[in-house]
Amino acid sequence: MINATMEEMGFKKIEMEELTAEKINPFKMIGKDWMLVTAGNEKGWNTMTASWGFMGVMWGKNVVTTVIRPQRYTKEFIDNSEYFTLSFFGEDQRAALAYCGKYSGRDVDKTKETGLVPVFTDGTTAFEQANTVIVCRKMYSQDMNAECFIDKSADEQWYPNKDYHTEYIGEITAVYVK
Repeated sequence: MINATMEEMGFKKIEMEELTAEKINPFKMIGKDWMLVTAGNEKGWNTMTASWGFMGVMWGKNVVTTVIRPQRYTKEFIDNSEYFTLSFFGEDQRAALAYCGKYSGRDVDKTKETGLVPVFTDGTTAFEQANTVIVCRKMYSQDMNAECFIDKSADEQWYPNKDYHTEYIGEITAVYVK
C-alpha cells in the first residue's frame, strides 16, 4: 500500500488541541498560555517568560525542552543549576507573565512587581499561583548555530542579531497540578 493515504493506513487526523495527556497539552500550554522558566533556589533564582519549547520522549525518559537566548539573566541560573521548572498559570496571571518577559531580574524584583510568590521545591523554584508546575532535571544543553539551519528562513526571521538560543533538555522528575 505504498500509495495509500494516512486514513487508509488507519490514522485519524486530529487537531492540536486534542493532543492531551491528563490535562497537559504542550501546544496550548507552551505556545498559547506561555510559561515561566525558573532556575535557582533560596540563595538566588530568576524566572523568565517563554512560549517556545516542547515535551516528548528522549533517551527513554519523559522530557521537556526549553530554549534561552544568551543575554537572558535566567540562563545564568539554568547553567549553574541541576534542576529548573516550567510553571503554567491561568489567564488571570497573563499580566505577570508579560512583565516577566519584558523586564530582567538583573534590574527589577519580579516578585515585588507582579505579586508572584516563589515556592522552593525539589531543589529549585516555582510559584504559588501556578496551576501546573513541571520540575526538570537538566540532562543536556547545546547552543544553536547558523550552520545547522536547513530552513535558512528561520535563521533569518528569528535570529537577525545572531543571538542563538541555548537548548536545554530536562527530564521531567515531578509534575504538580492544582
